[in-house]
Amino acid sequence: MIDYSFSIYDLEYFLLIFVRVSCFMFIAPFFSMSNTPARVRIGLSFFAAMLLYTSLTPSEAIVYDSVLEYAVIAMKEAVTGLLIGFGANICTSIVNFAGSIVDMETGLSMATLLDPATGEHTSITGVFYQYMVMMLLIATGMYRYLFGALADTFTLIPVSGTVFRSDALLQSMIDFLSDYIIIGFRIVLPVFCVILLLDAILGVLAKVSPQMNMFSVGIQMKILVGLAVIFFTAGMLPGAADFIFQEMKKMIVSFVGAMR
Repeated sequence: MIDYSFSIYDLEYFLLIFVRVSCFMFIAPFFSMSNTPARVRIGLSFFAAMLLYTSLTPSEAIVYDSVLEYAVIAMKEAVTGLLIGFGANICTSIVNFAGSIVDMETGLSMATLLDPATGEHTSITGVFYQYMVMMLLIATGMYRYLFGALADTFTLIPVSGTVFRSDALLQSMIDFLSDYIIIGFRIVLPVFCVILLLDAILGVLAKVSPQMNMFSVGIQMKILVGLAVIFFTAGMLPGAADFIFQEMKKMIVSFVGAMR
């Protein structure tokens, strides 16, 4: 017969692993989307915690003197999982920034919609870029890296061994903000350059034939040209997604290094 017995220490250690994994799953890219069922998140978190528990059970018990101290340890594990997932999730906001710039240049900035996946108002192009990046995240196997990175954190940051360094976390966010703008403009550079060239052409036409209403003509031309450029540059999205995935890896590494 199979022995299902376990000690109270095994349960305590498993719960701490489950807290970190479930908090990571709550905020990680793709898994944090509202159209991912809650039961799927809980099930993945439970089975991932079970697999990690079988290989990470330490020989020494977790030291605490009261229930309050154990609650503090659980909160540390929750914050650790949230920060690791947050480091990957904030990188997906780059495409929303890029979509906002595209919509502002093409004249679609007022046509916002409610994204059912995040529950936030976002631009049309931003939603398009976001779903393309999520599809590439699954197609390229980037989700396996996220799970592997989460598993490695238990080696680098043992359970109840998290040390939060606020200066390192702040520096990681500052570095991300600089990369945030650079990667965002890399994504929208084709649209930005074409619309800039179109503005120059419309400006010349406005001087050549003042009787033409360039305002009404320019709005329609910008929308048509912008959509055409997005269509013809769709093949460049895997390269843009690669920039975002590299930034995810960089942010996870920097956040984990700030908590060791």
